[in-house]
Amino acid sequence: MNWEAVGKRIRRQREFLGYSREALAERIDVTPKFCSDIELGIKGMSVPTLCRLTRVLNLSADYILFGDEERGETPVIQMIRRCPGEAEPHLETIVKTFLQAVEKNDNKNS
Repeated sequence: MNWEAVGKRIRRQREFLGYSREALAERIDVTPKFCSDIELGIKGMSVPTLCRLTRVLNLSADYILFGDEERGETPVIQMIRRCPGEAEPHLETIVKTFLQAVEKNDNKNS
């Protein structure tokens, strides 16, 4: 197991979601030091901790452990897949608004 790569994936998603290390540690019921050790690849984690991470970070255990991006399973796609069907119209509106803002910003900077 490549714990350093596991830790990098966890840290990337934590930062993407805007959690501090302390906030993530609290949500997964570990100490901030242990959370740091996981992110740095110094320590592994128990199955219960992995399960809590999957829920809090909205990632699959496969992605956390193995980084399975070959099938297009990036963290963003995994979050989209987990959205309930009734939320799809809202998600579509959010994504369209985001893309329009990016395009507007790109045109402004051109």
